[in-house]
Amino acid sequence: MQDEALMAQALGLAASVRGSSSPNPWVGAVVVTDDGRRFEGATEPPGGAHAEVVALRAAGPAAAGATLVVTLEPCCHHGRTPPCTEAILAAGIRRVVVGVTDPDARVDGGGIRVLREAGIEVVVGVGADRVADQLAPYRKHRRTGRPYVTLKMASTLDGRTAAADGSSRWITGDAARADVHRLRAQSDAVLVGAGTVRADDPELTVRLADGRSPRRVVLGPIPAGAKVMPATSVGGDLGGVLDTLGGEGVVSLLVEGGARVAHAFHAAGLVDRYVFYLAPALMGGSDGPAVFEGPGAASMGQLWRGRLVSVEAVGDDLRVEMAGD
Repeated sequence: MQDEALMAQALGLAASVRGSSSPNPWVGAVVVTDDGRRFEGATEPPGGAHAEVVALRAAGPAAAGATLVVTLEPCCHHGRTPPCTEAILAAGIRRVVVGVTDPDARVDGGGIRVLREAGIEVVVGVGADRVADQLAPYRKHRRTGRPYVTLKMASTLDGRTAAADGSSRWITGDAARADVHRLRAQSDAVLVGAGTVRADDPELTVRLADGRSPRRVVLGPIPAGAKVMPATSVGGDLGGVLDTLGGEGVVSLLVEGGARVAHAFHAAGLVDRYVFYLAPALMGGSDGPAVFEGPGAASMGQLWRGRLVSVEAVGDDLRVEMAGD
């Protein structure tokens, strides 16, 4: 039970650096001594120390004979920083508890092997489901080279994203809009279609939450003077777009629409997670734009079905998160 509690603490530390560590994984670590003292660490921005090293530095000499709990397998290769396994061995850690293995080809079980061969007890899989979910974007990027795609849409309860005259501000309330800005802060890039840029002229920056603004990407030509600038214009096959962005270090991509872009990503099976903000409002007809613009399932047997990740009230609105896995 102590391992589970310590892993929960490490998960919280990892969450606190979700928006600053990418493209490195957001990792949390806790060093705990036999007499119960705890020392925390989380991954620093690229070029800085990994979570394990931060926690070991905080512990100092107290790390000798202690247990290290870390969400992701310690690295065993030289990158921007030396291997974490070297730091763990040098500190005299007796036991290491790992949430999940690192799918990076340079690690992939190698860190665990190095520690075990040095005589350190290694326990793997504590809190694995929660850690895997938290690190899902990083794990996908390392396995496929593509970013993890989150599709965000806001609509009335009867599924309309704008009125018949095209007006769409604001369907949801202040709390939901602030939550969207938190999503942006956790994303490396945000993508919209050129039609959305022409219709709404969005900035796509982070203003209502703490954190950095993501890189801005527009599917199609960018109108002169658009507020989204500076931004990258992309086109062509969406899979190719994802390959390019992934190769440029985009680990997580937030797609914010509009309806044609949302349909294109959904129909191509490229969405990893859906986040819908549902307002307690009804458009009351079929003349306003829907969430998706394009052909849908031809029969009930062809419905896309996922799993609910969470359902929660955000101010007066409802936030529904779904995954396809």
